[in-house]
Amino acid sequence: MAEEPISTRLHDRIRRDFPDHGDAKGIEGALRVLAVELEYSRQSTERLLAAAVVIAYGDVNRFRSAVRLARTDWRDLLMAGGLGYEDWPQVLDEELRPR
Repeated sequence: MAEEPISTRLHDRIRRDFPDHGDAKGIEGALRVLAVELEYSRQSTERLLAAAVVIAYGDVNRFRSAVRLARTDWRDLLMAGGLGYEDWPQVLDEELRPR
């Protein structure tokens, strides 16, 4: 994966949800690894990574659970994050909009 998998708006959401700098850096590092691991899914990287952040809702332990879920079945990750239906682009826009 050559380009940065974390979009600007996802980065902003991570910083909002995880105000501790160390936590935010750890979340972003884990998401970069996850992006490589899920390349085979052929899904939007932003969609997949955002699902994990949405599930976590600012809780590091919930984030870890979301990553485990993603590694088990990325489709379950999308469903749990509310991004598994046809309206996912609109839901993603709403979840990642500036607050």
